[in-house]
Amino acid sequence: MTTSTADAPVYSPALQTRNLILATLAFAITFWAWNLIAPLGVFYASPGEMDLGSTQKSILIAVPILVGSLGRIIVGVLTPKYGGRVMFTLLLVLSAPFVILVAVAGSLKSYPFMIVVGFFLGIAGTSFAAGIPFVNNWYEVHRRGFATGIFGAGMGGTALSAFFTPRFKEWFGYFPTHIIMAVALLVVAVICWLWMRDSPTWEPATDKAVPKLVDALKLPITWQMSFLYAAAFGGFVAFSTYLPTYLNDVYQMTDLKSAGARTAGFAIAAVVARPIGGILSDKFGPRLITAISCGGAALLAVWMTFKPSLPWWAGADFLLMAVMMGMGAGAVFAWVAIASPAARVGAVTGIVGAAGGLGGFFPPLVMGATYDAEAHSYTIGLGLLVAFAAVACLFTIFGIARTESEKK
Repeated sequence: MTTSTADAPVYSPALQTRNLILATLAFAITFWAWNLIAPLGVFYASPGEMDLGSTQKSILIAVPILVGSLGRIIVGVLTPKYGGRVMFTLLLVLSAPFVILVAVAGSLKSYPFMIVVGFFLGIAGTSFAAGIPFVNNWYEVHRRGFATGIFGAGMGGTALSAFFTPRFKEWFGYFPTHIIMAVALLVVAVICWLWMRDSPTWEPATDKAVPKLVDALKLPITWQMSFLYAAAFGGFVAFSTYLPTYLNDVYQMTDLKSAGARTAGFAIAAVVARPIGGILSDKFGPRLITAISCGGAALLAVWMTFKPSLPWWAGADFLLMAVMMGMGAGAVFAWVAIASPAARVGAVTGIVGAAGGLGGFFPPLVMGATYDAEAHSYTIGLGLLVAFAAVACLFTIFGIARTESEKK
């Protein structure tokens, strides 16, 4: 079983830091691969390429999120059995061929082929579920908010993808861009295998995966955190993948590099805010930070419906939204780390991580289906975001029973 208790030994800071850095690096590069299609969504949709409508675009962008979400349940269960070192290495290696196949599908201008390949590209997005139990085992309970927050900053891979993927396409060409990413995945796989180590307290889980998953599903904390993570991290995934399309549809921003730079700024703000959310949760409790984040996101989505002008007002709105979602994601997983039974952290992480990914899967589909092309408006989709975030805020405050420590 996995041991991660409050009285676990204090490890060498150097070992803790090295493994946290490697886990974050692996998470970041796989998230770059996971988000490889979205920054070029406008390119794929153009008449000279696949000539896609708004719904087709949203499906193309959302499909990798599906496997990256549901696959986290499997990875979350397998990680306690095989360890983070094995799982990270395996996921990095498995992701590389599908990156190349994305390039093949794009070169053939085949929408059906791209949908199929994009589905399997979602494997790269499952790495999050390997990292949380791995990092938890390396850190004491009172530092897990910090550790999971730092690890969660690896979601900055979406910022790297948004900024560099369009530029790599321009500098090196479409197909070589994907070759570079596939090689990067394999290089990081070698680095993880050679230098990453599982915590000395970790022992391979011997209990069967399905009963463990069923036990995790019986825990109220699993469902509570799944809902909140769908709001926080799901919102981040949705915005970071759909923002280039949103900027093109609402603000007629056709330049991929400009849209990518703004999307990268959004992702970076969320990345910086995520460990802050974890650290603040260690100090003030995750309930308060989660409530502030969800409530803030609801208010900012209201502002977004009025289509604030670029660059300053809209930029401020997007950046503040990113901060709220980043802090919320960090706070929710700080909550998971302290509220989940030690032997079920991996399974709970997988389920909650899947819920967060699914929270990012549906919004692009809804946005594409409700887009008003004549008015260049996403009012209906944003209205649903307001409602979801507001409900999440109220649920955080009133819907989850307070622990004894919170009552003191």
